[in-house]
Amino acid sequence: MVDALVTLIVVLACLGALGVLAAARVVKQYERGVVFRLGRLRSDIRGPGFTMIAPFVDRLQKVNMQIVTMPVPAQEGITRDNVTVRVDAVVYFKVVDAAEALVAVEDYRFAVSQMAQTSLRSIIGKSDLDDLLSNREKLNQGLELMIDSPAVGWGVHIDRVEIKDVSLPETMKRSMARQAEADRERRARVINADAELQASKKLAEAASQMADTPSALQLRLLQTVMAVAAEKNSTLVLPIPVELLRFLEKGQQEIPAAARTESGAEGGAPADGPAAAPEREAAPAQSAQPAQPAQPARQAMPTLTEREPEPHTVER
Repeated sequence: MVDALVTLIVVLACLGALGVLAAARVVKQYERGVVFRLGRLRSDIRGPGFTMIAPFVDRLQKVNMQIVTMPVPAQEGITRDNVTVRVDAVVYFKVVDAAEALVAVEDYRFAVSQMAQTSLRSIIGKSDLDDLLSNREKLNQGLELMIDSPAVGWGVHIDRVEIKDVSLPETMKRSMARQAEADRERRARVINADAELQASKKLAEAASQMADTPSALQLRLLQTVMAVAAEKNSTLVLPIPVELLRFLEKGQQEIPAAARTESGAEGGAPADGPAAAPEREAAPAQSAQPAQPAQPARQAMPTLTEREPEPHTVER
Protein backbone atom coordinates (compact mmCIF):
# COMPACT_ATOMS: atom_id res chain seq x y z
CA MET A 1 0.00 0.00 0.00
CA VAL A 2 2.82 2.38 0.88
CA ASP A 3 4.66 1.46 -2.28
CA ALA A 4 1.61 2.25 -4.40
CA LEU A 5 1.18 5.62 -2.68
CA VAL A 6 4.82 6.52 -3.25
CA THR A 7 4.54 5.54 -6.88
CA LEU A 8 1.41 7.69 -7.32
CA ILE A 9 3.14 10.67 -5.73
CA VAL A 10 6.15 10.28 -8.01
CA VAL A 11 3.90 10.03 -11.07
CA LEU A 12 1.95 13.15 -10.06
CA ALA A 13 5.19 15.03 -9.47
CA CYS A 14 6.47 14.05 -12.87
CA LEU A 15 3.20 15.11 -14.50
CA GLY A 16 3.33 18.43 -12.63
CA ALA A 17 6.89 19.01 -13.75
CA LEU A 18 5.97 18.22 -17.31
CA GLY A 19 2.99 20.59 -17.07
CA VAL A 20 5.16 23.40 -15.74
CA LEU A 21 7.67 22.85 -18.50
CA ALA A 22 4.87 22.88 -21.06
CA ALA A 23 3.37 26.07 -19.66
CA ALA A 24 6.60 27.98 -19.12
CA ARG A 25 7.61 30.50 -21.79
CA VAL A 26 10.40 33.09 -22.02
CA VAL A 27 9.89 36.26 -24.09
CA LYS A 28 13.01 38.22 -25.08
CA GLN A 29 13.42 41.93 -24.62
CA TYR A 30 12.85 42.78 -28.30
CA GLU A 31 9.82 40.46 -28.61
CA ARG A 32 6.16 40.51 -27.60
CA GLY A 33 4.02 37.43 -26.96
CA VAL A 34 0.52 37.06 -28.40
CA VAL A 35 -1.61 34.36 -26.79
CA PHE A 36 -4.35 32.45 -28.61
CA ARG A 37 -6.64 30.40 -26.31
CA LEU A 38 -8.48 27.76 -28.29
CA GLY A 39 -7.95 29.90 -31.40
CA ARG A 40 -9.26 33.12 -29.83
CA LEU A 41 -6.98 36.11 -29.41
CA ARG A 42 -6.30 37.07 -25.82
CA SER A 43 -6.24 40.76 -25.07
CA ASP A 44 -3.20 40.63 -22.83
CA ILE A 45 0.07 40.92 -24.71
CA ARG A 46 2.90 39.21 -22.87
CA GLY A 47 5.92 41.41 -22.29
CA PRO A 48 9.57 40.37 -22.08
CA GLY A 49 10.57 37.91 -19.37
CA PHE A 50 9.17 34.66 -17.92
CA THR A 51 5.47 33.93 -18.50
CA MET A 52 3.05 31.02 -18.08
CA ILE A 53 0.30 29.76 -20.38
CA ALA A 54 -2.25 27.02 -20.02
CA PRO A 55 -0.72 23.93 -21.61
CA PHE A 56 -2.65 22.23 -24.42
CA VAL A 57 -5.07 25.20 -24.40
CA ASP A 58 -3.07 28.34 -25.08
CA ARG A 59 -0.66 28.96 -27.95
CA LEU A 60 1.94 31.68 -27.67
CA GLN A 61 3.36 33.39 -30.76
CA LYS A 62 6.30 35.74 -30.51
CA VAL A 63 6.57 38.85 -32.69
CA ASN A 64 9.87 40.63 -33.31
CA MET A 65 9.59 44.37 -32.56
CA GLN A 66 13.00 45.33 -34.00
CA ILE A 67 13.47 47.47 -37.08
CA VAL A 68 13.60 45.19 -40.10
CA THR A 69 15.82 46.03 -43.09
CA MET A 70 14.23 44.66 -46.24
CA PRO A 71 15.85 45.08 -49.66
CA VAL A 72 13.46 45.70 -52.52
CA PRO A 73 14.38 43.82 -55.73
CA ALA A 74 15.35 45.99 -58.68
CA GLN A 75 12.30 47.09 -60.64
CA GLU A 76 12.44 48.05 -64.30
CA GLY A 77 10.16 50.79 -65.53
CA ILE A 78 9.76 53.70 -67.93
CA THR A 79 9.99 57.23 -66.59
CA ARG A 80 7.68 60.05 -67.53
CA ASP A 81 10.19 61.27 -70.14
CA ASN A 82 10.30 57.79 -71.79
CA VAL A 83 13.60 56.50 -70.42
CA THR A 84 13.91 52.86 -69.38
CA VAL A 85 15.57 52.57 -65.97
CA ARG A 86 16.14 49.89 -63.37
CA VAL A 87 15.78 51.01 -59.74
CA ASP A 88 16.24 49.15 -56.46
CA ALA A 89 15.55 50.35 -52.92
CA VAL A 90 15.60 49.35 -49.27
CA VAL A 91 12.76 49.60 -46.72
CA TYR A 92 13.15 50.04 -42.97
CA PHE A 93 10.05 49.15 -40.94
CA LYS A 94 9.03 47.79 -37.54
CA VAL A 95 5.97 46.25 -35.90
CA VAL A 96 4.14 48.59 -33.55
CA ASP A 97 1.11 46.35 -32.83
CA ALA A 98 1.94 42.67 -32.42
CA ALA A 99 -1.70 41.50 -32.41
CA GLU A 100 -2.56 43.37 -35.63
CA ALA A 101 0.58 42.09 -37.35
CA LEU A 102 -0.60 38.49 -36.71
CA VAL A 103 -4.34 38.90 -37.19
CA ALA A 104 -4.79 41.63 -39.85
CA VAL A 105 -2.39 40.15 -42.43
CA GLU A 106 -1.19 36.63 -43.14
CA ASP A 107 2.54 37.51 -43.51
CA TYR A 108 3.36 41.12 -42.85
CA ARG A 109 6.92 40.80 -44.20
CA PHE A 110 5.73 39.49 -47.57
CA ALA A 111 2.96 42.10 -47.66
CA VAL A 112 5.41 44.95 -47.04
CA SER A 113 7.78 43.57 -49.71
CA GLN A 114 5.07 43.39 -52.37
CA MET A 115 3.74 46.84 -51.49
CA ALA A 116 7.25 48.28 -51.75
CA GLN A 117 7.77 46.77 -55.21
CA THR A 118 4.47 48.07 -56.61
CA SER A 119 5.00 51.51 -55.05
CA LEU A 120 8.50 51.67 -56.54
CA ARG A 121 7.15 50.90 -60.00
CA SER A 122 4.51 53.56 -59.58
CA ILE A 123 6.99 56.19 -58.44
CA ILE A 124 9.23 55.43 -61.44
CA GLY A 125 6.38 56.05 -63.88
CA LYS A 126 5.47 59.36 -62.25
CA SER A 127 8.99 60.80 -62.13
CA ASP A 128 11.47 62.19 -64.64
CA LEU A 129 14.98 60.89 -65.07
CA ASP A 130 16.48 64.05 -63.57
CA ASP A 131 14.36 63.59 -60.45
CA LEU A 132 15.54 60.00 -60.03
CA LEU A 133 19.16 61.11 -60.28
CA SER A 134 19.19 64.39 -58.35
CA ASN A 135 15.95 64.75 -56.35
CA ARG A 136 15.90 61.48 -54.44
CA GLU A 137 14.88 62.96 -51.10
CA LYS A 138 11.49 63.95 -52.43
CA LEU A 139 11.02 60.57 -54.11
CA ASN A 140 11.96 58.76 -50.90
CA GLN A 141 9.34 60.68 -48.96
CA GLY A 142 6.68 59.96 -51.58
CA LEU A 143 7.58 56.27 -51.64
CA GLU A 144 7.44 56.13 -47.84
CA LEU A 145 3.93 57.60 -47.80
CA MET A 146 2.73 55.17 -50.48
CA ILE A 147 3.94 52.15 -48.48
CA ASP A 148 3.00 53.44 -45.02
CA SER A 149 -0.66 54.17 -45.85
CA PRO A 150 -1.80 50.51 -46.15
CA ALA A 151 0.79 49.26 -43.65
CA VAL A 152 -0.85 51.20 -40.79
CA GLY A 153 -3.73 48.70 -40.74
CA TRP A 154 -1.26 45.83 -40.47
CA GLY A 155 0.31 47.10 -37.25
CA VAL A 156 3.50 48.01 -39.14
CA HIS A 157 5.20 51.40 -39.25
CA ILE A 158 7.48 52.30 -42.19
CA ASP A 159 10.48 54.03 -40.70
CA ARG A 160 12.11 55.14 -43.98
CA VAL A 161 12.62 54.17 -47.61
CA GLU A 162 15.80 54.78 -49.58
CA ILE A 163 16.43 54.41 -53.31
CA LYS A 164 19.81 52.70 -53.63
CA ASP A 165 20.77 52.60 -57.28
CA VAL A 166 19.43 53.75 -60.65
CA SER A 167 20.72 51.74 -63.60
CA LEU A 168 20.63 53.47 -67.00
CA PRO A 169 21.08 52.05 -70.51
CA GLU A 170 24.51 52.43 -72.06
CA THR A 171 23.20 54.73 -74.80
CA MET A 172 21.74 57.05 -72.18
CA LYS A 173 25.02 57.05 -70.25
CA ARG A 174 26.92 58.07 -73.38
CA SER A 175 24.40 60.81 -74.14
CA MET A 176 24.66 62.20 -70.63
CA ALA A 177 28.45 62.08 -70.83
CA ARG A 178 28.40 64.07 -74.09
CA GLN A 179 26.00 66.56 -72.57
CA ALA A 180 28.20 67.05 -69.52
CA GLU A 181 31.28 67.43 -71.74
CA ALA A 182 29.55 70.04 -73.90
CA ASP A 183 28.45 71.98 -70.83
CA ARG A 184 31.98 72.00 -69.43
CA GLU A 185 33.37 73.14 -72.80
CA ARG A 186 30.81 75.94 -72.93
CA ARG A 187 31.80 77.14 -69.48
CA ALA A 188 35.48 76.95 -70.42
CA ARG A 189 34.91 79.11 -73.50
CA VAL A 190 32.95 81.66 -71.50
CA ILE A 191 35.74 81.83 -68.93
CA ASN A 192 38.37 82.24 -71.68
CA ALA A 193 36.35 85.00 -73.33
CA ASP A 194 35.98 86.80 -70.02
CA ALA A 195 39.70 86.48 -69.40
CA GLU A 196 40.48 87.89 -72.88
CA LEU A 197 38.16 90.83 -72.20
CA GLN A 198 39.84 91.63 -68.91
CA ALA A 199 43.29 91.20 -70.46
CA SER A 200 42.42 93.55 -73.34
CA LYS A 201 41.29 96.21 -70.87
CA LYS A 202 44.52 95.89 -68.92
CA LEU A 203 46.58 96.01 -72.14
CA ALA A 204 44.75 99.17 -73.25
CA GLU A 205 45.56 100.79 -69.91
CA ALA A 206 49.18 99.71 -70.23
CA ALA A 207 49.41 101.07 -73.78
CA SER A 208 48.04 104.45 -72.72
CA GLN A 209 50.51 104.53 -69.85
CA MET A 210 53.45 103.65 -72.12
CA ALA A 211 52.41 106.34 -74.60
CA ASP A 212 53.14 108.98 -71.96
CA THR A 213 56.58 107.49 -71.17
CA PRO A 214 58.33 106.25 -74.36
CA SER A 215 61.18 104.79 -72.33
CA ALA A 216 58.77 102.17 -71.05
CA LEU A 217 58.63 100.70 -74.57
CA GLN A 218 62.40 100.25 -74.51
CA LEU A 219 62.18 98.52 -71.11
CA ARG A 220 59.43 96.29 -72.41
CA LEU A 221 61.58 95.38 -75.42
CA LEU A 222 64.46 94.44 -73.14
CA GLN A 223 62.15 92.28 -71.05
CA THR A 224 60.97 90.51 -74.19
CA VAL A 225 64.57 89.90 -75.26
CA MET A 226 65.39 88.47 -71.84
CA ALA A 227 62.37 86.18 -71.99
CA VAL A 228 63.38 84.91 -75.42
CA ALA A 229 67.03 84.52 -74.43
CA ALA A 230 66.06 82.39 -71.43
CA GLU A 231 65.07 79.58 -73.77
CA LYS A 232 67.61 77.30 -75.45
CA ASN A 233 67.69 78.98 -78.88
CA SER A 234 70.66 79.05 -81.24
CA THR A 235 69.62 82.29 -82.94
CA LEU A 236 68.28 85.46 -81.32
CA VAL A 237 66.58 88.08 -83.49
CA LEU A 238 66.83 91.65 -82.16
CA PRO A 239 64.53 94.20 -83.84
CA ILE A 240 65.80 97.79 -84.08
CA PRO A 241 64.08 99.97 -81.48
CA VAL A 242 61.58 102.48 -82.79
CA GLU A 243 63.13 105.28 -80.71
CA LEU A 244 66.52 104.72 -82.41
CA LEU A 245 64.91 104.95 -85.85
CA ARG A 246 63.20 108.19 -84.92
CA PHE A 247 66.50 109.62 -83.61
CA LEU A 248 68.35 108.73 -86.82
CA GLU A 249 65.53 110.11 -88.96
CA LYS A 250 65.64 113.38 -87.03
CA GLY A 251 69.39 113.58 -87.62
CA GLN A 252 68.99 113.01 -91.38
CA GLN A 253 66.40 115.80 -91.58
CA GLU A 254 68.78 118.26 -89.81
CA ILE A 255 71.64 117.68 -92.36
CA PRO A 256 69.90 119.33 -95.43
CA ALA A 257 68.83 122.29 -93.28
CA ALA A 258 72.43 122.88 -92.17
CA ALA A 259 73.64 122.67 -95.80
CA ARG A 260 71.13 125.32 -96.92
CA THR A 261 72.23 127.61 -94.12
CA GLU A 262 75.90 127.31 -95.14
CA SER A 263 75.17 128.01 -98.84
CA GLY A 264 73.20 131.13 -97.92
CA ALA A 265 76.07 132.42 -95.81
CA GLU A 266 78.60 131.96 -98.67
CA GLY A 267 76.44 133.76 -101.34
CA GLY A 268 75.53 136.67 -99.04
CA ALA A 269 72.04 137.68 -98.10
CA PRO A 270 70.59 141.08 -99.33
CA ALA A 271 70.53 143.72 -96.61
CA ASP A 272 67.74 146.24 -96.07
CA GLY A 273 68.14 149.99 -95.55
CA PRO A 274 70.18 152.78 -97.18
CA ALA A 275 73.44 150.96 -96.92
CA ALA A 276 72.15 148.27 -99.21
CA ALA A 277 71.47 150.70 -102.10
CA PRO A 278 75.02 150.57 -103.60
CA GLU A 279 74.85 146.84 -103.52
CA ARG A 280 71.55 146.88 -105.47
CA GLU A 281 73.15 149.21 -108.05
CA ALA A 282 76.16 146.97 -108.35
CA ALA A 283 73.98 143.95 -108.91
CA PRO A 284 73.55 144.56 -112.71
CA ALA A 285 77.31 144.93 -113.07
CA GLN A 286 77.86 141.63 -111.38
CA SER A 287 75.23 139.99 -113.54
CA ALA A 288 77.28 140.89 -116.62
CA GLN A 289 80.02 138.58 -115.46
CA PRO A 290 79.94 135.02 -116.89
CA ALA A 291 77.84 132.72 -114.80
CA GLN A 292 79.62 129.97 -113.01
CA PRO A 293 78.39 126.45 -113.56
CA ALA A 294 75.81 125.48 -110.92
CA GLN A 295 76.79 122.75 -108.55
CA PRO A 296 74.57 119.70 -108.68
CA ALA A 297 72.08 119.60 -105.82
CA ARG A 298 72.75 117.03 -103.13
CA GLN A 299 70.33 114.23 -103.22
CA ALA A 300 68.42 113.81 -100.02
CA MET A 301 69.23 110.55 -98.33
CA PRO A 302 66.25 108.35 -97.69
CA THR A 303 65.29 108.24 -94.07
CA LEU A 304 65.58 105.06 -92.09
CA THR A 305 61.87 104.89 -91.64
CA GLU A 306 61.42 104.72 -95.44
CA ARG A 307 63.81 101.80 -95.61
CA GLU A 308 62.85 98.50 -94.17
CA PRO A 309 65.05 97.76 -91.16
CA GLU A 310 67.04 94.61 -91.44
CA PRO A 311 66.96 92.36 -88.42
CA HIS A 312 70.27 91.86 -86.67
CA THR A 313 71.13 88.36 -85.64
CA VAL A 314 73.44 87.47 -82.81
CA GLU A 315 74.97 84.02 -82.90
CA ARG A 316 75.41 82.36 -79.52
